Amino acid sequence: MVNGLEIRELECFLVLAEELHFGRTGERLRVSQSRVSQLLRSLERRIGAQLVERTSRRVCLTPLGGHFLAGLRPAYDTLRNTVEDARTAARGIEGVLRIGFQGVAEGRTMAAVDSFQDEHPRCAVTLTELPLAEPFGALRRGEVDAAVVLLPMREPDLALGPVFSRQQQMLAVSVRHPLAGRDLLSVEELPEELADCPLVGPAEEAAPEYWRAAQAPTVTPGGRLIPRGPAVTTLQEGLALIAANRGAMLLCRPSASYHRRRDVAYLPVTGLPDSALGLVWRRDAETARVRAFSRAIGTGAPDATNTPDATNTPDATDTLDATDTLDAVATPTNGGRC
Repeated sequence: MVNGLEIRELECFLVLAEELHFGRTGERLRVSQSRVSQLLRSLERRIGAQLVERTSRRVCLTPLGGHFLAGLRPAYDTLRNTVEDARTAARGIEGVLRIGFQGVAEGRTMAAVDSFQDEHPRCAVTLTELPLAEPFGALRRGEVDAAVVLLPMREPDLALGPVFSRQQQMLAVSVRHPLAGRDLLSVEELPEELADCPLVGPAEEAAPEYWRAAQAPTVTPGGRLIPRGPAVTTLQEGLALIAANRGAMLLCRPSASYHRRRDVAYLPVTGLPDSALGLVWRRDAETARVRAFSRAIGTGAPDATNTPDATNTPDATDTLDATDTLDAVATPTNGGRC
């Protein structure tokens, strides 16, 4: 009990506040619907007021219920993490950590994988490439535990860890394009220079608009329109269009360096914010494994030692006990070019 409150009652309220459905809440907590109602009534008696309004058509929080939720959720998350950290300290980090990445698993990421494996040999790390046009989907579907993605990231359900690999952006063009012979390009030159070779960007299916605009801007800092080109789902689709001289594409320096090919040239672009990578994970699915990997990547080698130079040279390569319900509350059932 915590100040007269049963932990099971609090857990039931948290899940019900997410699901707004007594049946689904019972499924997640592995109890009957009547038990959910019983736990809620008991909590409301302890509080001395109604927290949830239930009619034949809908379930919703009362104003007091919303206020209670806002204070309870962070306190519960802290409790859950403390319990998990204690478990980890007792037995060590083990199991599987699934890491996603966009485009290239660059040096800082791989160094973190090596460091994590050395420190936690009973936990295996798997790596999964994420589509260029869908940076956050695999996280939300539970296919990966954390992901190294291109920034920015402004998703309220996701947490951002270490930010690294800040790099000048590169423009990829066909070797047949006049820009292929240039050593440097200002972003304010893009409207004229790309008039016949528009800027390729991520497809609109899954990525938020602000993220797509950062990877393929439609306007320069000076307010000039940049021609919009084809939309692609993967980096390889984009490179194929570039090689065919059907568009140009902004890449971070590690991707440009890794994806050197004879029919594509790369040149630095001035006047644009640097590209950057960040480690991202679901707030409701944070684990000791994820926190340990975040520490590993946050203390990795400096970016400059991880990134080869890219030049215009186009010739290179989740019973209702204190253990299970912590996970039930934390894991809702609904709910790259670098």
